[in-house]
Amino acid sequence: MGHDRTLVEDIMTTPLERTGPDATVTEAAATMRDKDISALLVTTAPPSIITSTDILDAVAQERDTAELLVSDLMTESVETVPPDLPLSETAAMMTNFGINHLPVVDDDYVGMVSSSDITGEMH
Repeated sequence: MGHDRTLVEDIMTTPLERTGPDATVTEAAATMRDKDISALLVTTAPPSIITSTDILDAVAQERDTAELLVSDLMTESVETVPPDLPLSETAAMMTNFGINHLPVVDDDYVGMVSSSDITGEMH
């Protein structure tokens, strides 16, 4: 199957794992570890995202992740993609916005696609 025909829905991670803005960063990190994922959708309006990189940055700054809230680190108003978007366009969006994760939205949030999902598909 050619990469030009691969769509987001073919490689996205489902189900989409979520966290609230009032959860602690420690709780969010535990969810990522337990689910073996590197980003969570934050249920704000519009939605936000918190990633393992955000958490690593906080730890490196010696911030207390048990006291920090997801809302302290999350990226707000994150870009989203539809499930039928081709991978090439998805990769271009990530490059343009300097991001590694995009929530996938149909009528609802259906999954998450990451740059590693795309690079994994290319090999």
